[in-house]
Amino acid sequence: MKRLLPLFFLLPALAGASADGRLPDVDMQPIRVSEHVYYVLGQPGIATDNAGFVSNASFVVTPEGVVVFDTLGTPALAEMMLRHIRAITDAPIRRVYISHYHADHMYGAQVFEDLRAEIVAPYGAQRYLEGNAVTERLAERRVSLAPWVDDNTRIVEPHRLLDGEERFELGGVVMRAVNVGSAHSDGDMVLFVETDRVLLSGDIIFEGRIPFLGSANSDVWLEVLDELVEADVAAIIPGHGKAASDPEALASLTRDYLAYVREKMGEAVEDWIPFDEAYEQIDWSEFIEYPAFFEANRGNAYGVYLSLERESLQ
Repeated sequence: MKRLLPLFFLLPALAGASADGRLPDVDMQPIRVSEHVYYVLGQPGIATDNAGFVSNASFVVTPEGVVVFDTLGTPALAEMMLRHIRAITDAPIRRVYISHYHADHMYGAQVFEDLRAEIVAPYGAQRYLEGNAVTERLAERRVSLAPWVDDNTRIVEPHRLLDGEERFELGGVVMRAVNVGSAHSDGDMVLFVETDRVLLSGDIIFEGRIPFLGSANSDVWLEVLDELVEADVAAIIPGHGKAASDPEALASLTRDYLAYVREKMGEAVEDWIPFDEAYEQIDWSEFIEYPAFFEANRGNAYGVYLSLERESLQ
């Protein structure tokens, strides 16, 4: 399972590389967190920083095959991760779980689909795929992340949607995938590697940077976080930031930030204060030093303001 492949196997440029065979000049090293689980650590920042390598992806290595969790923000990054997998094992890639359909977590899926891996996404992802945002985002990334996202980059639709949960065993390793509902996105999924007691949380948890809310249901998100921090785990690998063994500490920034934004926007809605006026009055000093604050915070707050406004009218 762990034998190294000959070096010549790693050298050819595959479909994920740019047209001239180049791969991004980013620092990607697999980090082992348990007997079977590894992850690659993206750097803090917005989606187009670091050649798009700003999110995490994980893989579970067993004697009978590999399970991948998330595929990074470009095919080239996914190709780099694949080469690291191949330096650890030559077992086939059996299945890919995509935690949610945001570009920084799923644009590399084509690399694994080309290997005939099964692509599984949470029920709810189809709402993104059926909307206009999917083509608009791809067009934008072909500019902002060129040449790593280009005309050959395609959106891979899931082969199967998971509603609820499924438990399975591969090569003696027991895993459980759970659709946790519409929290951070239209559909979110986590993967618990039961044998190793490692939880892969996707973007339910952001460590070391301000989370991106987008169209998130912040109320549901907080409920899911409360459940995750009670999990009996040896380690959690978040969607962004370093893995850790203490769920409560790891989730604290995401949970504190969501709760604070909901509290302050809720007060503004209740008092009929216009968003711009309310935003300027709020003390954001607790979060202002975190990466992505200036890029994400105002949009996050506005999204929560609108959602709470709709709730109040209902």
